Amino acid sequence: MERQVRERPAVPVLFAARAGPDPAVSPAQVLLNEPEEAAALYRDLSRHPALSAACLGPEVTTQYGGCYRTVHTEWTQRDLERMENIRFCRQYLVFHDADSVVFAGPAGNSVETRGELLSRESPSGTMKAVLRKAGGPGAGEEKQFLEVWEKNRKLKSFNLSALEKHGLVYEDDCFGCLSWSHSETHLLYVAEKKRPKAESFFQTKALDVSGSDDEVARLKKPDQAIKIGEKTWFPKALLYSVCWMSRVATSLCLRGSLRVCPLDRHSGPLETQVLCLWAGGMSPSGWASASAPIEGEDSRRGRAGGLAAQTGLEAECLSGGSRSALYYVDLIGGKCELLSDDSLAVSSPRLSPDQCRIVYLRFPSLVPHQQCGQLCLYDWYTRVTSVVVDIVPRQLGENFSGIYCSLLPPGCWSADSQRVVFDSAQRSRQDLFAVDTQMGSVTSLTAGGSGGSWKLLTIDRDLMVAQFSTPSLPPCLKVGFLPPEGKEQAVSWVSLEEAEPIPEISWSIRVLQPPPEQEHVQYAGLDFEAILLQPSNPPDKTQVPMVVMPHGGPHSSFVTAWMLLPAMLCKMGFAVLLVNYRGSTGFGQDSILSLPGNVGHQDVKDVQFAVEQVLQEEHFDAGRVALMGGSHGGFLSCHLIGQYPETYGACVVRNPVINIASMMGSTDIPDWCVVEAGFPYSSNCLPDLNMWAEMLHKSPIKYTPQVRTPVLLMLGQEDRRVPFKQGMEYYRALKARNVPVRLLLYPKSTHALSEVEVESDSFMNAALWLCTHLGN
Repeated sequence: MERQVRERPAVPVLFAARAGPDPAVSPAQVLLNEPEEAAALYRDLSRHPALSAACLGPEVTTQYGGCYRTVHTEWTQRDLERMENIRFCRQYLVFHDADSVVFAGPAGNSVETRGELLSRESPSGTMKAVLRKAGGPGAGEEKQFLEVWEKNRKLKSFNLSALEKHGLVYEDDCFGCLSWSHSETHLLYVAEKKRPKAESFFQTKALDVSGSDDEVARLKKPDQAIKIGEKTWFPKALLYSVCWMSRVATSLCLRGSLRVCPLDRHSGPLETQVLCLWAGGMSPSGWASASAPIEGEDSRRGRAGGLAAQTGLEAECLSGGSRSALYYVDLIGGKCELLSDDSLAVSSPRLSPDQCRIVYLRFPSLVPHQQCGQLCLYDWYTRVTSVVVDIVPRQLGENFSGIYCSLLPPGCWSADSQRVVFDSAQRSRQDLFAVDTQMGSVTSLTAGGSGGSWKLLTIDRDLMVAQFSTPSLPPCLKVGFLPPEGKEQAVSWVSLEEAEPIPEISWSIRVLQPPPEQEHVQYAGLDFEAILLQPSNPPDKTQVPMVVMPHGGPHSSFVTAWMLLPAMLCKMGFAVLLVNYRGSTGFGQDSILSLPGNVGHQDVKDVQFAVEQVLQEEHFDAGRVALMGGSHGGFLSCHLIGQYPETYGACVVRNPVINIASMMGSTDIPDWCVVEAGFPYSSNCLPDLNMWAEMLHKSPIKYTPQVRTPVLLMLGQEDRRVPFKQGMEYYRALKARNVPVRLLLYPKSTHALSEVEVESDSFMNAALWLCTHLGN
């Protein structure tokens, strides 16, 4: 069996061909009669696209005096025939007067943007920059091109791979960015630093016979080759954003594993120069264009302008806790100046339309990963930094619970440069908020609605573009004007793209108060929530099985937004319980701080309490309850089947944390292991024996002897966050005790198992596992 697990193909073959019920399991009545029914349901729901980005074109005044703007949107969708995520774009027209939308609608059909990694329209809207990949699927065959389009033609195309100035350009949400200068003469992007060519110690050198006949043949000197293994691992650095603050950007190359690359759209990438002030492992960050340039010389500073850059100082942590700072970089003089405290973590500087102030997020503590943040404002002329919105320790009633987002939207300022708009988790919802930067007051723009969740895509000249969804409604695209100050809750939203609700799914939010014996001594009185999805009109609720899903992180949260997996399970006939245990974001900083040192206990107790309460109130079938979770959610699922083996009839986990002690030496976030176990982290100190023992004590591996629940493990072999050997350790421990266990190993997948082929296969196997082991 062990050899079979290790020799699995890259992605398992089609579900219907190989994933039948275990012959040892007696045939039982399942929720769906045939696997093909679940496959058809998955195919249907996976067609709902997700919004990935939006931008607003320039305002155009018609000959009749009216105004309109274009809205350019980008979407992603799973294509199960090609087994890939496809990207497509669609444009809309919004006709408006001064402060309200008169008419809005699509301008043409959707168009797939095949090979397009990033795109950005120029400030005037007359040009568009596109980062595109092309080439074969083999290693080293893919090329990256940066294209500039003007009206109906391609103006320029640069083969970035052939230039050999850097490695691959980053195009993901964390690192990737593409930005125009305000003069529209330059572009910036972020790429990997070019790595030295690797060669073997035993590689045969080619002879150079280019000399004269009487010249002794000599070995060709390799081009900057160094003796390192081809698989040498280079850590990435934390990346956030930079604001343009000049008309012309000169060349810029910062030391570290990332490179900020300027490109003149007329001539191509500029020659690089190293700013030696950026030292000690500091790395460059992404950026977001401000809405207007700072022209000419800055009379107060005596400079020609530059970039306001947030830059990571410590590269070992990829999750929102790296020490970082805000700098001003003079692109003309090649100098930089520290603008903020460099002992904290900051992100996403955004320049106001009047060019006078910069807002950014700051996290006073580097741990834990993901926490309540401060909204800070730096005045460009007085050089004073102020805290506009502070940390919220405890939410009181329906009041604001704090800022929980790692990045501000690229466009977030109101037209008058007085307010900032962003989205943030608010308990189990995600709402839009407007902040008065002078008074510090926070007002919800979406409170009192239907209870769904919102995401701000951009705002420009007070026109907001946002996404709205619920657990039973796929994403919808909406626009609306930011009302005057004091009337923020009077936003009139107009739909550009509507989705059909799914009537078979009903949902609600449950508020839960832990019993007195489970209260935290230091942080007493905290409550938490769970989102419950259930079939709308089941014939008999007492026959409905329930799937419990604790989230990962652990400092993240479920919000009342569209999620494919819970919707799928609910359509199949399951009730689905999404638990935001204490420690989740959106409930105040006290809730977050209550969990480190209590993982494996407080979070486990909260999930179990939620399960028992819902079973008691809803009268679901208590004999058919399953667990499903990934990462820390897998950690909790494995804890629960060990601590409460009588409750759960099946368990499905993705890349679970099984042994915190053994994980620390191989994960890319070793600080997570130490901090969540309840100890201070230092990169130059190893844990002592007491710390190792406590990590083991808080791990699910401790409860393996009590486990009897059938477990399906789904592991990504390229996972650096929770290395797949964590799951292998659990698999062997369960096999030794004859617990029903199956392991799916995906050799090319990482932590999320998000590739379409892997995601679809893992879902089908999970659905069959649940139906097999929760049959009547």
